[in-house]
Amino acid sequence: MRKIYVIGIGAGDPDQLTVQAVKALNHVDVFFLLDKGEEKSDLIALRHEILRRHIDGRAYRLVEARDPERDRVADSAAYPGAVDDWRSRRAALYERMIIDELGEGPGEDRTGAFLVWGDPALYDSTLAVLEAILERGRVRFDHEVIPGISSVSALAARHRVGLNRVGRPVQITTGRRLAEGWPDGVDDVVVMLDAHQSFRHYLAADPVIHWGAYVGTEDEILVSGRLSEVAGRIEELRSAARTRKGWIMDTYLLRRD
Repeated sequence: MRKIYVIGIGAGDPDQLTVQAVKALNHVDVFFLLDKGEEKSDLIALRHEILRRHIDGRAYRLVEARDPERDRVADSAAYPGAVDDWRSRRAALYERMIIDELGEGPGEDRTGAFLVWGDPALYDSTLAVLEAILERGRVRFDHEVIPGISSVSALAARHRVGLNRVGRPVQITTGRRLAEGWPDGVDDVVVMLDAHQSFRHYLAADPVIHWGAYVGTEDEILVSGRLSEVAGRIEELRSAARTRKGWIMDTYLLRRD
C-alpha cells in the first residue's frame, strides 16, 4: 500500500529536525512540495536545504505543485466557508499528486511525504486534507505523523520563558479570536496567524509581550517588554520585514499580571 509521511520540520532552522524526522526522511521516495509563489520561494528553498542536509545518499524525487490561492475574507462569519473551500481544493490537488506519483506495484515509488512547517498538529491543514481524501475513497494509503518543533516552542525557547506559570493554564489562539476579546480564565495567551496586530486592543491593560518573527531563521526578529513600550517598535519592524521579504510569519506570547 502507498504510505504518506507528514513530517514536522520545525520553525525554520534545519537543525530543529528530530532524529525521528530524519529517519522518516530517509524512507521517502517522493517529496511533495507546495509552491506558494515567488514571494515565499525561500520556504521551498529551506525544504531543499533540509533534504540536502539530512538525507544520507538515498535517491528520491521532488514533485512541486502550486498551492491553491486562499480567499482572505475579513468577515468572521464567512471565514469558515472560505477555509472549507480552500481545503477542498487542496484535497483535490493532493489526491491527484498521490495517485499520479505513487503506485502499489513492484518497482513503483510507494512512499511520499509532505514537509510541514512547525508541527502538523498545530494550525496546519495537512492532516484534515488527508482525512478528506481517504473519505472520498478514490485512493488508499497509510499515513504516519512525525511531530515537529512548533513556532510556539521555538518562540518560548528564544525568549527563554515558559509558556505557562505554576498551576496556571496557557491558551493558544489566533489574532482573529484575540481581537474578539481576551480568552476567559487565562492570563497567558499565545497568538498565531495575526495579520492585523490584534495586540493593539490591549495597550491599556499593558501585558508583557514576547514577540518573534521568522523564528529560527537567519531573518529572526525578537522583541520583548511591556506592550505599551514596545508595540510601536513591533509594528515598525513587522511592516519593514513584510515589505522586504513579501511575507511574514510571526508569533507572540501575551502575559498579563
